[in-house]
Amino acid sequence: MSKKRVLSGVQPTGNLHLGNYLGAIRNWVESQQDYDNYFCVVDLHAITVPHNPASLAADTYAIAALYLACGIDLQYSTIFVQSHISAHSELAWLLNCVTPINWLERMIQFKEKAIKQGENVSVGLLDYPVLMAADILLYDADLVPVGEDQKQHIELTRDIVIRINDQFGTPEQPVLKLPDPLIRKDGARVMSLTDGTKKMSKSDPSEQSRINLLDSPDAIAKKIKRCKTDPIKGLEFDNPERPECNNLLTLYALLSGQTKEAVAQECQDMGWGQFKPLLTETTIAALQPIQTKYQDIMADPGYLEGILRQGRQKAEQSAQVVLERVKTALGFSLPF
Repeated sequence: MSKKRVLSGVQPTGNLHLGNYLGAIRNWVESQQDYDNYFCVVDLHAITVPHNPASLAADTYAIAALYLACGIDLQYSTIFVQSHISAHSELAWLLNCVTPINWLERMIQFKEKAIKQGENVSVGLLDYPVLMAADILLYDADLVPVGEDQKQHIELTRDIVIRINDQFGTPEQPVLKLPDPLIRKDGARVMSLTDGTKKMSKSDPSEQSRINLLDSPDAIAKKIKRCKTDPIKGLEFDNPERPECNNLLTLYALLSGQTKEAVAQECQDMGWGQFKPLLTETTIAALQPIQTKYQDIMADPGYLEGILRQGRQKAEQSAQVVLERVKTALGFSLPF
């Protein structure tokens, strides 16, 4: 039996942080042998909000290098850049033309980001979930690893598939494959260091809110030393009145590889003065191998370019098959 196919990606906006790693990339690495994996850098998504054109390409290559540094294995996985495959944009347009606009207007992330951008909100931001659907569907993905905040977008993708298959396919010959979300509960939402009720995010204007994968040991130590805590001695999970305590203990458990029960027992009588140095030491040790491998990869640009070239070739083959299938179903004639 062939392996199920997984598709996922990260935007090249800012440095990857612990939330990206623990909530997504490390899970990809741990399960990659079980699947046929396609991991892309979704640079087209990065321009749905104001961005810096001067750094977009460099940031894209840095994310691809971090995929490899974190442990993505080319024996099991294909790494490519979204914008290198023109089928993403073309399929997104075809899907746009069968997607009701009210489906997009109810997307929670659009509402949140639109409030922040005000009059500058773009059509691209509204249409982001359709492009995400195209990303997934182009590779006949069976599973899409996502956090809880992205689950609504997968539901939209499934709605689009059902609509297209109903209108243009048959039960015996569907046009598109129906994907399922792959959600891991532990570590799925790593929270901010400055507010334990908000998700750790690259878009947060405060660098203090997150630990980046490429932060120096000194920067990590300073951020953990200054992170928000509470005055209560004794540390515990799952107390709704202590969100920062729960978040920092979760980080320690994930980075140290211990169970929640073991960490709860180890830290139950600790104060913050004892726990923060422990978390700092554990974080630095966990990120050191990633940082070393990243520097080695970036020192050999030809190596990374070769990987992305191979990834483009493989991804393009799959994408073109699906794109032509959709075009044929919608009534476009195939090229001679």
